[in-house]
Amino acid sequence: MPFKKKNKQADTPTPEEVADLGQKHEVDAAKDKKSDVYDHFHAQEEAKKVADAKKRKKRYAIIIGSLLSTLLVMYIISMLVTQWGDLVISVGDLQDGKTIMLCENKDFEDGVNVKLNGGSVANVTNITKSWLPKGLDTEKDGQHNGEDYLAYTFYLKNTGDQDLDYNTTMTVTGASKSVDEAVRIQIYKNGKDQVYAKGTYSDRSKAEQDATKFVDNSTVFKTSKSALNAGSVDKYTVVMWIEGNDPECKDPIRGGALRSQMVFDVVGED
Repeated sequence: MPFKKKNKQADTPTPEEVADLGQKHEVDAAKDKKSDVYDHFHAQEEAKKVADAKKRKKRYAIIIGSLLSTLLVMYIISMLVTQWGDLVISVGDLQDGKTIMLCENKDFEDGVNVKLNGGSVANVTNITKSWLPKGLDTEKDGQHNGEDYLAYTFYLKNTGDQDLDYNTTMTVTGASKSVDEAVRIQIYKNGKDQVYAKGTYSDRSKAEQDATKFVDNSTVFKTSKSALNAGSVDKYTVVMWIEGNDPECKDPIRGGALRSQMVFDVVGED
């Protein structure tokens, strides 16, 4: 008796094939706008878009915040650096047995210093010399700035037991927007004063009408061998302002800044 052939059974699908089939079914269903899969699929897509948009906004906020922080720091630094009239006074070279010291009062009650800070004045506008108050050299010690000018009085003393000579050099250590073209620096020494200004812009060899010309573009003045007996004191007052009558006092210098220093050096033996 012959045996009947068994029908050939289909091969059992693999898990991968089942997964692919399921994904194909979901994709097909996702295309059918009437199916639940379509709603679910597109809801997920919308949620993903919203999440991505939030992430982008967060990144942009971080970037913008960083930029604003950087700009703020730069602005603060700029404000600190560009305060007008920053003045530093210091003692330079000394010699054995010959010393000079600085103080903001003539009796040196506050102790001696090798450096003083004359401070600064912010947001000045141009004025002219005749507008300065009288008695700037006598009204007060230390810092006594006005609204549109810097004024600083200090004392230099021979604290050694020998007579000595000293040199004085004043320089402009920094200027922005060419503000030094219109600055005036008045130096009082023991009651006698002299006003200094940069040479005329058109001809550096010529002095401004109302002032003694700077030694060069950055050196305001130099004096050599000022004699000072042991225990004696010299009084100084520095006044600075922007001269409105200067031809270079124009709009481009607005917001400019100037920094300067005075250095006193004891003269050694020849």
